[in-house]
Amino acid sequence: MTKLVIVESPTKAKTIRNFLPKEYHVQASMGHVRDLPASASEIPARYKGEPWARLGVNVEKDFEPLYVIPASKKKVVSELKKLLEEADELILATDEDREGESIGWHLTEVLKPKIPVTRMVFHEITREAIQKALTDTRKIDDNLVRAQETRRILDRLVGYTLSPLLWKKIAPKLSAGRVQSVAVRLLVLRERERRAFHTGTYWDLKALLNKRPDKPAHRFEAQLVSVGERRVASGRDFDENTGQIAEGKDVLLLDQAEANKLRERLLKGQWMVSSVDERTATRSPAPPFTTSTLQQEANRKLGWGAQQTMRTAQHLYENGYITYMRTDSVNLSEEAINAARGRVTELYGEEYVNKTPRRYQTKAKGAQEAHEAIRPAGNQMLPADSLPISGAEKALYDLIWKRTVATQMAEARLKFTTVQISVDDALFRASGRTILFPGFFRAYVEGNDDPDSALDDQDTTLPELKVDEIVDVRDLEAIGHETKPPARYTEASLVKALESEGVGRPSTYATIIDTIQERGYCFKQRKELVPTFVAFAVTQLLENHFENLVDLHFTAEMEQTLDDIAEGDTGWLEYLRQFYLGQKGLDTQVKEKEAQIDPRTASQVGFSDLAAEIRIGQFGPFLARGEDGDRVTVGLPDSLAPADLDAETVEKLLSQKEEGPEVLGEDPETGKPIYRKIGPYGPYVQLGDEGEGKAKKPKRVSLLKGMQLEDADLEMALKLLSLPRPLGLHPESGKEVRAGVGRFGPFVVHDGTFVSIKAPDHVLEIGLDRALELLASKPEKGASAKKVLKDLGEHPDGGVVQVLDGRYGPYVNHKRTNVSLPENVDPQAVTMAEAVQMLSQKKTTKKGGKRKS
Repeated sequence: MTKLVIVESPTKAKTIRNFLPKEYHVQASMGHVRDLPASASEIPARYKGEPWARLGVNVEKDFEPLYVIPASKKKVVSELKKLLEEADELILATDEDREGESIGWHLTEVLKPKIPVTRMVFHEITREAIQKALTDTRKIDDNLVRAQETRRILDRLVGYTLSPLLWKKIAPKLSAGRVQSVAVRLLVLRERERRAFHTGTYWDLKALLNKRPDKPAHRFEAQLVSVGERRVASGRDFDENTGQIAEGKDVLLLDQAEANKLRERLLKGQWMVSSVDERTATRSPAPPFTTSTLQQEANRKLGWGAQQTMRTAQHLYENGYITYMRTDSVNLSEEAINAARGRVTELYGEEYVNKTPRRYQTKAKGAQEAHEAIRPAGNQMLPADSLPISGAEKALYDLIWKRTVATQMAEARLKFTTVQISVDDALFRASGRTILFPGFFRAYVEGNDDPDSALDDQDTTLPELKVDEIVDVRDLEAIGHETKPPARYTEASLVKALESEGVGRPSTYATIIDTIQERGYCFKQRKELVPTFVAFAVTQLLENHFENLVDLHFTAEMEQTLDDIAEGDTGWLEYLRQFYLGQKGLDTQVKEKEAQIDPRTASQVGFSDLAAEIRIGQFGPFLARGEDGDRVTVGLPDSLAPADLDAETVEKLLSQKEEGPEVLGEDPETGKPIYRKIGPYGPYVQLGDEGEGKAKKPKRVSLLKGMQLEDADLEMALKLLSLPRPLGLHPESGKEVRAGVGRFGPFVVHDGTFVSIKAPDHVLEIGLDRALELLASKPEKGASAKKVLKDLGEHPDGGVVQVLDGRYGPYVNHKRTNVSLPENVDPQAVTMAEAVQMLSQKKTTKKGGKRKS
């Protein structure tokens, strides 16, 4: 007989299989084997007539959920049942969080085992961790299961009760969600702030000074801070709602003329050091990664979305390289602390190791499930270059490794210098910063992917200066500034905001951010998450009629209650009854308010500063305005941010609809008119009219990134319409090389090979020579993961021999033969003779047939 071990994924199963005796059979469940019905087709026939069947939850029968096995999981369940018949013990080795506990519980409910069942938990997949977990099994934790089930039921009740209301009152196919709607509201609140923002303008002076005698090392910059003992206005002094200096601020606001006049006066004065202040400070390393901080830092350093980060982390965990990646804990085990300290000593020296082990405590209440922060698995703390990983996995592992190792490194010591320089009645300030001892900066600097360059950037040294010392002014520049509106959320800052407000769980943020983009509530503009007009309408309705559901405090309290259920401190059934069926419950509120909500009001976005209505229709948002008894409507571009919709844009869109598109001129070759238009995907230029000639659709080209509609004059339009433009013939193939713009931006193409054009190159200016350079620099197909470590030269039998860096480490390559290098061999030390010998042995082994196991 065998022992059946069930995990979620094939990758995890494959890794664990290596650490278990032969009598253990490891099988994957492919995630949850059952769930609430996803559609009407999944509801069993005997329940279809029930009034609660659409919800999938019988609210009248103590919120009993209706679980079904999806068609895609029936084969998996069948295979697990067969394997169970041959087993004498069932071991549930699903993930250690609530979701994993829930998967394990559902498996027992579906499989109905008649043999002993145990729960095996671990936070890393290493031989030691698996062996320890086998000797320390437990039963399924019913409180964790109940907490997860309550969360699932809550999400279903909110989504399936509110979404139909949105369909009736605003537009079809809209959705609401317990955490999703709060995340959307945060984006909308920030966009409202941007709409209300008024720009303020101010001027100041920047001086380039030097200590005598004049040397490059003696030069430094200083900023004007006061004139006549009045502080000069800066951005923080303005009222965002008026663009004027905030009430109660006694500051000097300079305009351009005043700044230039002051500049002329000060250039004639004597510049003298009036004070020198020095202070030292220390910086401590950030705690090791939690789910939330990993997502934030991967977004900042690697430019990844939360979903990509979690997907890559999942692969690393399941292959045994990092600990479990869904955790709120910043705790490190003694094993990890000792491993990190040892690695710091080896790589950086003893002076870089913190005097005592540094331990972190999780501050958030209910920091759940996983007992450790995200760190490299095992007790070796191996650097990324020592592991057979590459690409995205290597980049993320390296980030985790550096952050973990840095926690056990000494503090960085810095010296800050502030120098004040007076000239006439004006005061300038210069600031310097010197790193006295880099400490953990050697390994890790937040927000920067290159610690060495970050150390250089952080050093802004001032020359040695003394009070009453005269300095020379080399340049004095008057600089104008405009205040900036509040920054939109990025994925990183939205994750941070949700976590700090206690909304949702970090393990769900990646899914939430993906969902609100897929459902049209926001779109990405560079890294910013921009809410749509639909998001405004939905948020407006929820704020006006279901305020609690989008209130940050209420949602955080709901999350805390779910934590209390997990701890066994709160009853799940009482909570569900109160939330849904109580006097102020969701079901009661929806029934009461459905008749009160006017669809005409709900589908209108209230921008009172515009002389037109913004409405949400069946086909998306549109502008509407009545003129001379007629109603004019025009669709709003999908790429238009609500904060950027001003009176000028409204007039352009409406006039284009009424008067037709703006004609820029005629194409000199065809005589066809060239139009400048705004469409659903933004501004573009068009050659000819609709249906002209054989082609039903005229040629259209979107404006390039960063261009405004006004930038597209006739000359620019002709250039854009010339794309893709021929650059010349390739000297080797004789085929044409062209430059154009596609779905992923500007490119050059030759014989089916595309290469992106990036700044400072420009698609309208690039020539054939530069295009050939770009094409030559593109790696051959399939070679992107093969970095050449060393070129050895020509093989005696012909063909190049190289040492390459592949997915599983360095190896020797000749034509189609590859030989992995042993771990103790330096790739740079391999000679041609050694390579030929290794290749020859490999070929002999191949001829000899399969190796015996």
